[in-house]
Amino acid sequence: MGDSPHDDQHAISDTRELRDGVSDGLVPLRSLDLAQVETLDELVRKMGSTSFAGRALGEAADVLEAMIRDPDCLVVCTLSGAMTIAKMGLVLCDMVDRGWIQAIVSTGALMAHGFVEATGRTHFKHDPRMSDTELYEKGYDRVYDTLELEQSLDDVEPIVRGVLEAMEPGERFASFELHDRLGAWLSENVEGRGILASAHQRGVPVYVPAFTDSELGLDVALHLRRCRSRGIEPPLYDGFDDLETYAEQVVGAPRLGIFTVGGGVPRNWAQQVAPYLDIVRTRLGDEMPVRRFRYGVRLCPEPVHWGGLSGCTYSEGISWGKFMPPARGGRYAEVLADATVSWPLLAGSLMQRLAPGAAPEKDFRPRRFTPGGAGSS
Repeated sequence: MGDSPHDDQHAISDTRELRDGVSDGLVPLRSLDLAQVETLDELVRKMGSTSFAGRALGEAADVLEAMIRDPDCLVVCTLSGAMTIAKMGLVLCDMVDRGWIQAIVSTGALMAHGFVEATGRTHFKHDPRMSDTELYEKGYDRVYDTLELEQSLDDVEPIVRGVLEAMEPGERFASFELHDRLGAWLSENVEGRGILASAHQRGVPVYVPAFTDSELGLDVALHLRRCRSRGIEPPLYDGFDDLETYAEQVVGAPRLGIFTVGGGVPRNWAQQVAPYLDIVRTRLGDEMPVRRFRYGVRLCPEPVHWGGLSGCTYSEGISWGKFMPPARGGRYAEVLADATVSWPLLAGSLMQRLAPGAAPEKDFRPRRFTPGGAGSS
């Protein structure tokens, strides 16, 4: 005869031992008492003892602080989504200006909209009473609830053209070199702050792996067509130099950290450097050091079950050899929230936590990158 249907219940209850949490090393949570909060950093720290995205944000602040304070850690910032048109550009400037970031990997659109803003032009709030057809007819390009003026994109094209015309015929350039020259132009010609200006001044290369997928990329394409129509040898864009320069930068750093807003091409391109170095070693026999990311902070609401890289967990990246397992020192935090909410809170918290000069000076610039070189005048 079979066992009684009640046998399993008795077995479970007989083996239970009700514990107090503390004896098993569990961390107690605490209610968020706003009456005890006086600074943004105190708020984010206390959120770390709550639940859900609030706790993740508090933990993210600790991980980001650790990679910033680590003198041997190259911090790579990857960006996707319309963060500059969403007015997050100065948050990134603050992180660059304070020495928190040593490399930026971004979508081209993000840098293009940031360049428009840095030249003194304005984005506008979308009026939902205006249809998209009306927006097109009036030269307003819509990004969700925000408008870019087509006229602004036309106005910055001569700036890009002037930087390209300063290059030698046939000169090869990567995206990080063009962005540095644009940053030099901003530094010399415009009052105020901008991402490319800050990156140029701090010697931080800005890589855009999908460079042709951007307004700046289209401006370059326009210049190449103009040169060819006039029988002039144009400068040549070389995206593989971005890859090799970034790999050189990574090889020069003992440890790696990544701060990611969104996902997409910038995140994957930045992370794939570890498998790239691995296959160079195994397939070509070149002596290459093993490099995997030890720290990671991700701000993105994308769920993992869609299968896209924006929602991919750091744990999945371990299987690709991109990240160090936690058992070997890996520290990661993933905040599944809108970056226009979570990023200012996170950066603002650390601006209060880390006094000016608290971040150690890090020089992980690749040899082939010389800010202020050709094109800076």
